[in-house]
Amino acid sequence: MQRILIPRGALLGAILLTGYLGGSLATPVRAGQAVRDGQHDFDFEIGTWKTRLSRLQHPLTGSTTWLQYEGTSVIRKVWDGRANLVELEVDGPTGHVQGLSLRLYNPRSGQWSLNFANSAVGTMSVPTVGEFRNGRGEFYDVEEFSGRMVLVRNVICNITANAYRFEQAFSIDGGRSWEINWIATDTRLGAPPAPPPAPC
Repeated sequence: MQRILIPRGALLGAILLTGYLGGSLATPVRAGQAVRDGQHDFDFEIGTWKTRLSRLQHPLTGSTTWLQYEGTSVIRKVWDGRANLVELEVDGPTGHVQGLSLRLYNPRSGQWSLNFANSAVGTMSVPTVGEFRNGRGEFYDVEEFSGRMVLVRNVICNITANAYRFEQAFSIDGGRSWEINWIATDTRLGAPPAPPPAPC
């Protein structure tokens, strides 16, 4: 029998994430409860968007220095909406940044996994997993950052036909408090000018 080795960090992350999401961060699912059909949750996002990105330069250090980027995001539908591909290209103080996000829908759980890669690294990050409820998407994972395991939360909120907001935050106390480190506000290319979406 072939032995399958699971990276230690990934195993610890899975254990911690199960614990976190088994508590106050999870939406309880009762036996026999129907899974919500969320396979078209990202349909609103298909198209080309102008992206304004703010990134906290040094998360979890007390830093208050934010770096500003601008560019575009192009989102393409895959598998009739059960997956989609995001291509992000922005420019800012550190130069040209290219990112790619593959979102995959799991019909058994009714949840999405968000898998991100930066062209400078070329590998997928730990996926955040979650779902949309009442027009707000929340996705979580546990991963290593600067030598420690942190809880990661991605939120998509304030969705309209022509705008939405994305926030990423880290927690080192099990989700009791969060530090936002990445904010993206997107407006559909060619849409009439409008105020940016409010914070999540």
